[in-house]
Amino acid sequence: MRLKIGTRKSKLALWQADFIKRKLQQMGHDVQLVLITTSGDKILDVPLAKIGGKGLFVKEIEDALLSGEIDMAVHSLKDVPMTLPKGLKIGAVTERENPFDVLISVGNVTFEELPTNAKIGTSSLRRQVQIKRRRRDLQVETLRGNVDTRIRKLQDGLYDAIILAYAGIKRMGFEDKVSQVLYDFIPAVGQGCLAIEIREDDREIEKIVSELDHLPSRVRAECERAFLKELQGGCQVPIGAYAWIEGEDIFIKGFVSDLEGIKFIEGMRSGEVKRAEEIGKALAQELLGKGAKEILREVYEWNR
Repeated sequence: MRLKIGTRKSKLALWQADFIKRKLQQMGHDVQLVLITTSGDKILDVPLAKIGGKGLFVKEIEDALLSGEIDMAVHSLKDVPMTLPKGLKIGAVTERENPFDVLISVGNVTFEELPTNAKIGTSSLRRQVQIKRRRRDLQVETLRGNVDTRIRKLQDGLYDAIILAYAGIKRMGFEDKVSQVLYDFIPAVGQGCLAIEIREDDREIEKIVSELDHLPSRVRAECERAFLKELQGGCQVPIGAYAWIEGEDIFIKGFVSDLEGIKFIEGMRSGEVKRAEEIGKALAQELLGKGAKEILREVYEWNR
C-alpha cells in the first residue's frame, strides 16, 4: 500500500512533509508526496486577517483528504483551524520544535538595539501588538511570503528587521541568520508542532500515524487550542498562548489584545496535565471576564 501525503508547495511545507515521509519510510512504508496549491499560496499581497486567515492554507488539502485523493495531510499546527471539517481529525502531533519567535536584523542587532523608526516586518497581528507594546517608536509593516522570500526582502533593504518563527528558520537552515530569540514574545497557538491530519474513519492510517504522535507536545497543543477555541478567536484578532509541562502539572500563559496593543489582557493558569484542555479553557474564560470579550467584539466590528 502506497501512502499519499498532501502538502503545500512552499519549501518549508515540503521540508515538513518530507520529514514525515522519511519517518514513515523508516517504518517500512511506501510513501508519495502529493503537491497541492492552496488559496493562501495564491494571494500574497493582502494581509491574512483580511482574506479569511490561516485556514486558507489548508482548505484545498482537506478537500483532497475528504475525497480520498490523499491519505493524510501535513500542516504546521498553527495553521490548522480550531474546528476541522466533518470527517477529519488530527491523527498525530510531532515533537515540538522551539516554539518561540526570532528576530533577524540588519547589522545583527537585538530588538532593543533597533534604531528609532526602524522598519520591522511581520504578517502576524500577534507579533505586531507585542512589538508595539515594547517599542512604539518602530514602524511595523506587513510582510508576507515564504521564509526565504522574507529574508531576501530584508537583505534587499526593504526592512531593518523581520520576525519569524524559530521552527521554520531552523527547518530551512537559516539559524545562522538569527539575531535574537524573542523569549518574551508569547508564540502562536501550536507554533513549532507539525500536525498530521487524517480521515476519522480510516483506522488503518490512524494506527500508522499514531506511532509519530508525541504525547507531551500533543497535550501542550491541546491546552493552547482549547484556549483559542474558547475565545472563538480568528486571524483578525491578536491572540497568543504558550503551554509547558513541569512534572505532573501543565502551565499556560496567554493574551488577547486590540490591534494597537493598548488594551492587552493576559493571564496564566496551571493544573494537572490530565486536565490540559480544561485549563486552557479556564484561562480563556478568565481573560474574557477581564475585558477580552469587549476587545473581541470591537476587533470583529472593525473588520466588517
